[in-house]
Amino acid sequence: MRLVLPPTAPGMRVGLYGGSFNPAHLGHRHVTLTAMRRLGLDRVWWLVTPGNPLKDARVLAPLERRCAEAARVADHPRIAVTGFEARIRARYTRQTLRYLTRRRPGVHFVWIMGADSLASFHRWKGFREIAAMMPVAIVDRPGFTLTAPASRAARLLARNRVPEAEARTLPLRAPPAWIYLHGPRSALSSTQIRNGGPARNSVLQSASEPSTF
Repeated sequence: MRLVLPPTAPGMRVGLYGGSFNPAHLGHRHVTLTAMRRLGLDRVWWLVTPGNPLKDARVLAPLERRCAEAARVADHPRIAVTGFEARIRARYTRQTLRYLTRRRPGVHFVWIMGADSLASFHRWKGFREIAAMMPVAIVDRPGFTLTAPASRAARLLARNRVPEAEARTLPLRAPPAWIYLHGPRSALSSTQIRNGGPARNSVLQSASEPSTF
């Protein structure tokens, strides 16, 4: 099982993309590659969580299986899959970020999430602390292009939003700082796949906003 931290070097720009990955799919890969390209990241880590307090644990596949499937889907030399949160017994994202910022102080971390997560970000335990620990990148998703930027967390952090044209500066900015990245979007979701929905091959939709790709 991948319960160790991937290697880094001081000065690296590393994106952190956390989730249940139950199962991983090409929508996850699309979000990752979008953030990697737009932010100029050296690596992105998929943090496969042992469990999400906001989701039903009864439908959660074993961690080892989810990590193995995530590695198969990621299939990229600059994407690392790790389930190390189970080793440190992290229940909440803020615990994970505290651990990483203490142990890798020379790395420029960026927290990555889809727009659907921004819509509920205010419900995360210590969401203000998360925003204060590292920059955050939001990648657009169908159905959230207009609602997510108007969400409660987005409004509370509005003064810290970075213009999209300055995306490559985000990893080096002092938090709180966040950006909303528009462009082609994936409609895939793990819940739909588990319920017999669309296959894991991604179908991208064009955003209504002008793309800066």
